[in-house]
Amino acid sequence: MIYLLIGVGVYFTLRLGFIQFRHFGHMFTVLRKSRKADSAGISSFQALCTSLAARVGTGNLAGVAVALTLGGPGAIFWMWLVALVGMSSAFAESALAQLYKTRDDAGNYRGGPAYYMEKGLGMRWMGVLFSIFLIISFGLVFNAVQANSIAQAMDVAFGISPVIMGMVLVVVSGIVIFGGLRTIARVAELIVPVMALVYLILAFYVVGSQIEKVPAVISLIIKSAFGWDKAVSGALGYTIAQAMMNGIKRGLFSNEAGLGSAPNAAASATPYPPHPASQGYVQMLGVFTDTIVICTATAAVILVSGTLETGSGMSGIELTQKALSASVGSWGNGFVAIAILFFAFTSVIANYSYAETNLIFLERNHPGGLTVFRFLVLGMVMFGAVAELPLVWSMADLSMGFMALINLIAILLLSGVVVKLARDYNDQLKSGKLPTFDASKYPEIQDQLEPGIWDDRTVE
Repeated sequence: MIYLLIGVGVYFTLRLGFIQFRHFGHMFTVLRKSRKADSAGISSFQALCTSLAARVGTGNLAGVAVALTLGGPGAIFWMWLVALVGMSSAFAESALAQLYKTRDDAGNYRGGPAYYMEKGLGMRWMGVLFSIFLIISFGLVFNAVQANSIAQAMDVAFGISPVIMGMVLVVVSGIVIFGGLRTIARVAELIVPVMALVYLILAFYVVGSQIEKVPAVISLIIKSAFGWDKAVSGALGYTIAQAMMNGIKRGLFSNEAGLGSAPNAAASATPYPPHPASQGYVQMLGVFTDTIVICTATAAVILVSGTLETGSGMSGIELTQKALSASVGSWGNGFVAIAILFFAFTSVIANYSYAETNLIFLERNHPGGLTVFRFLVLGMVMFGAVAELPLVWSMADLSMGFMALINLIAILLLSGVVVKLARDYNDQLKSGKLPTFDASKYPEIQDQLEPGIWDDRTVE
């Protein structure tokens, strides 16, 4: 699966002419005007925050530490590389999700891999399989895992009972989840940027206070990635293969490029410019932010502190806490616990929104089924807060693997459509126009789209 994810990323990087590098600045241009929305869709900024809410979780704090422990400093280089390659896959799946989106019974935009499998490929059975696997992994199991991370962190840092923390999580999550897609988007829009900014400011402070170590750390990452630093590889037992595998694994599962999760948020947006490809650019920025920015911040805090060498036997969140505490004092433990609380909580509600969109795909807006599912999700949150989860993690990995496999096949089969969307958008951009999608120019695509979604697009 790892090789396939990388292969598809390389394929789209080449097929789209290195779009993530040539148009890197355009991602930020699109973001500047991303607050527009309408009665059917959330804003592009809200869609980005929702996808970041799911991406930015315990993996950014604990997963990076695991990669460093198992693969050494060189793992960070491979995390960077896989993120840069994966940005093209994120563009492809998010542009397709926008193109083939629909409206639900409440008039809200819905879409994602299941929808482009049904409409773009004419394979509803494929969309059904994808939806089932996503609901199991993101809707149920991963939410239990996130709740477990919150409960354990708060217990260690503040002595709060996992049972009490679980009950609080259920109540707060229930309020947001029962508020629907727009409430989830508003909460993500409020929490994610603030928490990410606070975390980054602290990371920059830690690194800045030890700025003299930064050149050596960067050199260590590069040398370790290719086995050039014999002292590190020999003393700590790291190999190039370990660095590659652990960096790639943590990078892929942190930024989720190609997995088929983020497109569920991308499809819910009212894009600006009014073209499916604009959401591709927005979600490429999500991959960049998750891995290149936030994961790198965690890695920098750990590496400049020196705890990777001295913290023998430590891994995951414990190593991150020790590294931060070594730089700022004992309150670093509490800060990491609070960061996990917010990052993991927003992951819970964003993961639920993905599952809800796929449940609607399966059930065609069945209100009773949606209510039962919401209570089931909250039950898994409570279960996760008080249970040990090794078996559940294995179930999640298996389910997510099948989900990713189906999505990768679908976007490869629809790669011709992705290329048309990118070319149409960029040709208009080059000619000085605001890119606007005219479905009538592509009759072979227009017949697959839901009537009214892309007809008569007007620009405000």
